[in-house]
Amino acid sequence: MDGTKPALDSNAEETQDEGQESKGCFECCIKCLGGVPYASLVATILCFSGVALFCGCGHVALSGTLTMLENHFSTNTPDHATLTIVIQIFQYIIYGIASFFFVYSIILLAEGFYTTSAIKKELQSDFKTTACGRCITAFFMFLTYILILAFIAIFGFTAIPVFLFFNMWNTCAAMKSPDANITSPDSICVDVRQYGVIPWNATPGIACGTTLGNICNTNEFYLSYHLYIVAFAGAGATVIALMHYLMILAANWAYLKSAVSTHEYQDIKTKDDQDLEAEARSKDGQNSSSYS
Repeated sequence: MDGTKPALDSNAEETQDEGQESKGCFECCIKCLGGVPYASLVATILCFSGVALFCGCGHVALSGTLTMLENHFSTNTPDHATLTIVIQIFQYIIYGIASFFFVYSIILLAEGFYTTSAIKKELQSDFKTTACGRCITAFFMFLTYILILAFIAIFGFTAIPVFLFFNMWNTCAAMKSPDANITSPDSICVDVRQYGVIPWNATPGIACGTTLGNICNTNEFYLSYHLYIVAFAGAGATVIALMHYLMILAANWAYLKSAVSTHEYQDIKTKDDQDLEAEARSKDGQNSSSYS
């Protein structure tokens, strides 16, 4: 009987140690999850998705548009040489936008992690944020605001090809509709030259009737039209993500400024308490010496 007691005690100690270890792991996980800036994480995912849709779909749609124009609206290469250069420039700009926003989103996410941990430490301990940290947050606010304005312009610019392809799509749909009662299909035309995409001397520059219907049935038209719509939606998602970032940065900056004011008040209060305590001690010393 005496030999079983140490075995039972060791089993109890092992069970207790395992419980403490599991509790410690659980508390560590909760602490780590509590330091995650979920708002910045959501904004980063939305920004990545929006920029990926805009850049990827926009790049392919531009290539498809150029192919469609070369095959059906501007058969002479010199007529659309300028358009080819412009489309290539846009594609290079898309490369730059994708690279920049990938890096910028990572930086803002890292800033969210830093600010979240700094606010918690400042509210729970004697840790103090520096003026440099608050200036960095203010700089990101200003830069994000500028990017919002820029991407709103990009969002509006992306609507232009969607509008042009939509008009062409509706024209083709009207030709195919049995309720349209069109007696002369060749009178229905789409003149790309009036939109300024290609010059007026481009040949043929216009598509009518059966030719227009065949263009609408090509893979280049169908794919480019829908990719422009997706790119338009991606630009809108990027604008929303940037607005989300701006609200997060403004809130973090306000929290940091409030925490600094709280610490300054606590420092002043602590100093006043120390002065009052020192003054009380000096009075007690004077009273004790007078009694003696």
